[in-house]
Amino acid sequence: MKIPIDRQSSNPIYLQIRDYFSRLIQSEKLAAGQRLPSIRALSESLQVNKLTVIEAYRVLEVEGLIHARQGSGYFVSSIANTKFTLHSNFAPTQEVTIAQGDGSFLEQFIASLHAQHQGNIIDFSSGFPSSFRIEELQRVAKRSLSRAADLLFRYNFPQGQLLLRQQIAQLLLQQGLEVSPEELIVTHGSEQALSLALRYYLQPEDWMIVETPTYHGVLGILKNLGAKVIGIPMTATGMNLELLEQYLRSHRPKLIYTISTLHNPTGITTSQTHRQQLLALAEQYECLILEDNAYEGLNFEPVPAPIKALDRHDLVTYISTFSKTLMPGLRVGYMVVTGKHYQPLVEQKLLNDLHVSTVSQAIASEFLASGLYRRHLGRLRTTHLQSRNAMLQALEQHFPKAIAWTVPQGGLFLWTHLPDRIPIQTICREALSQNILVANGAAFFLSKGYPAMRLNYSHTLEAIEQGISILGKLLKKHSASNVKTIKIASKIKADTTNTEVDKPKFQSYY
Repeated sequence: MKIPIDRQSSNPIYLQIRDYFSRLIQSEKLAAGQRLPSIRALSESLQVNKLTVIEAYRVLEVEGLIHARQGSGYFVSSIANTKFTLHSNFAPTQEVTIAQGDGSFLEQFIASLHAQHQGNIIDFSSGFPSSFRIEELQRVAKRSLSRAADLLFRYNFPQGQLLLRQQIAQLLLQQGLEVSPEELIVTHGSEQALSLALRYYLQPEDWMIVETPTYHGVLGILKNLGAKVIGIPMTATGMNLELLEQYLRSHRPKLIYTISTLHNPTGITTSQTHRQQLLALAEQYECLILEDNAYEGLNFEPVPAPIKALDRHDLVTYISTFSKTLMPGLRVGYMVVTGKHYQPLVEQKLLNDLHVSTVSQAIASEFLASGLYRRHLGRLRTTHLQSRNAMLQALEQHFPKAIAWTVPQGGLFLWTHLPDRIPIQTICREALSQNILVANGAAFFLSKGYPAMRLNYSHTLEAIEQGISILGKLLKKHSASNVKTIKIASKIKADTTNTEVDKPKFQSYY
């Protein structure tokens, strides 16, 4: 294939390649399902580095124009010629909330479990990675148990097996975070890591800061802990840093809880500048940071290194997990703790449960050692990108125009911001009656927030189209009812106002 390349242009070559294929796809000269030249063939034809072609294809993939098939190459996406917006219109009101944590996490968690066991429900409320083929999982488990057999009949270190910690350190290095195995603690998923950290850093009645909305599991822990919580609103680019500084100055909280990459529930990833500014504020006001990046590794495009990578004063504790990228049932997460806090947290881990299951650690270690984990992440990114694009397309087609949503660059969720006065509980209930389970956004706020839904897009394209179509009909029905109610209320108010205007005249006459 001959592609005109201007090597003197200020436009990078990989973008010239992207632009060429984009024009062909958008004009339908390349049809859906058509295979693109292989990376090797195109690099030889254009006499450019393979990495240049890889980067061009990566951008096309992020834009939803092409997708990869394992072992087969890149193909034009079936939805490539359907236009949808790749820019978020999310712009919520910036209101700070002060309250204690909420306790609705259990309710939504159990509802999702019931939905999974029922089988005929499209569960938009929670997200899990695609499962491995059972034969592949069995082979990995068999090898890992064989190698760890001598460890099964005795206790292990509370901070986790050394080999696994070494492998996690290598994984984090690829994400821009340099850490030693002696600064890692393996936990029962990130939920245990969060609980250990919050109970270690906070006492009842201590002030702390969270983003709002935020992960509802943390709100449940904080409610049990009795901490006083300040909810700083999210903007389209992350936590509102101006409001953050204001409350750091006025309340002197002990801890900031943040999800910097693929935020739960909004899907927002903050920029390098935002991360630097947040850390600078924490340093200025001597406040610790708990960085919870459970979805790190599921990004569609490169993301900045974690805030922890910038930390030079041991202010940041970093948490992540394999539950969202490998399998939830393993219950293997980890935390990076540097400086004086490491040993006390290891002690807390020991007193909590001695150590994480030796079997679970061995299986996670084998996935990392065999290279299956890296290949699995690649498959997840490809399938999630297609399903995210399908959901964006379905939202534009079926949802009322007044609804805003985020456009996450990875992960499992996007966040929809509904107009005020929309009866979100009624919509969730009616959706469930039609076998659609959604996460009511109220669960992710400290107290009453704006109407919203968190939608998980890790489904088949057919399930996404069916589910969003049903939700769209419900939203349009209740939006229309809401407009009628507002018009009636406005008329009553106008009539009342006119009556009250006339009344003083009558009295003054007499």
